[in-house]
Amino acid sequence: MTTYIPSITLPAMVFQNPAASILLPIALGTAVGFSVRPKETQKTYMALKQPPYRPPPQVFGPAWTVLYGLMGYAAYRAHSTGMNPLSSANQLVLFKQGATLYTVQLGLNLLWMPLFFVAKRPIEATVDIVALTATTGYLTYIWGQVDPVAGWALVPYLGWLGFATYLSAGVGYLNGWNIADKEVDASPAGKGTKYVDEKE
Repeated sequence: MTTYIPSITLPAMVFQNPAASILLPIALGTAVGFSVRPKETQKTYMALKQPPYRPPPQVFGPAWTVLYGLMGYAAYRAHSTGMNPLSSANQLVLFKQGATLYTVQLGLNLLWMPLFFVAKRPIEATVDIVALTATTGYLTYIWGQVDPVAGWALVPYLGWLGFATYLSAGVGYLNGWNIADKEVDASPAGKGTKYVDEKE
């Protein structure tokens, strides 16, 4: 059970405006991505021992843009339904509880990259993404009761978080939970994206 906490919840205007609702997570995610210096992030990413099925670094930008947009759309849908005068009291309560959860998960989401790539603390980053995945799972359940479309819009995000949790934990484990000295200058010529654990 969660509680609606206004002091840590995004303003209602963010949820009620479709453009603001969709663009805010995209803008914040993009800002954090650029603040951690993408080229340096890619150097670190490529130097790490990786678990199977890891995607190339070029995949993350487009994937997160879509997922942030879906996240924002889910928030707008949940608000539109939950705050509708024709909705039940329970839908209103669940929307407000979800709004607090939404804000918390967004903060946890934005914290992961600085933890992993700037502070280079894979343990803390993995704890963060486990908490993020659990919070988002509960948010999906709650907002799914308010508006089924809102719940389904969060499903791809939740699935990606599960995969990202696997990657974060896998990278941490394979690198001895220490990535402080991991960095390469660039991919070898002609190889495209290459990882430290790949064979010629």
